Amino acid sequence: MYAILDKLYAKYPELQPACSADIFQAFELLRTCFRNGGKVLICGNGGSAADAEHIVGELMKGFMLQRPVPSSFRDKLSAVDAESAGYIVQHLQGALPAISLVSHTALSTAFANDAAPDLVFAQQVYGYGKPGDVLIGISTSGNSANVLHALRVAKALGMGTIGLTGRSGGRMKALCDAAVCVPFDSTPDIQERHLPIYHALCILIEEEFFSP
Repeated sequence: MYAILDKLYAKYPELQPACSADIFQAFELLRTCFRNGGKVLICGNGGSAADAEHIVGELMKGFMLQRPVPSSFRDKLSAVDAESAGYIVQHLQGALPAISLVSHTALSTAFANDAAPDLVFAQQVYGYGKPGDVLIGISTSGNSANVLHALRVAKALGMGTIGLTGRSGGRMKALCDAAVCVPFDSTPDIQERHLPIYHALCILIEEEFFSP
């Protein structure tokens, strides 16, 4: 674990004093969530929406490690269809359940049109979220209304909350169990640091659950 974080801070030394405690807390929240059979929901706008999609891509399939499915699942699959079981198991990869809330176009547009546009993420958190799950909210300002409402709903449901944001933390900071506030003010500078942070978190979590 420490080698991964050391590498992060060697490349981005400005993150160590400002963000190290919250990065570690974010890892602990994610580890506990997945250990207890929970899932992660992720939301953001614009470039942060792309980051939400990116994080799901690293969690739901192999990232830095091979993630073979257990032999017990091969046996169950063979009972369903012995002929195709070998091919399916050979290519399936272990997954850490994660859902991006930014991609559900039909639901999002329907809810925005029929109800309230700034509650689109909150509606999905209310529908998907369970106690012990985690919501990652991404906002460079820390003040994106739709992300803040989603965090409020997550807290009310008993979910853990992680924020990726900028220097001030905005209003997001008070709603997050771990608020990773990178010490920059401009959107490009903040987003440039968000990526290596969530990459490090994904590597740490993958090693936790899939190391040989």
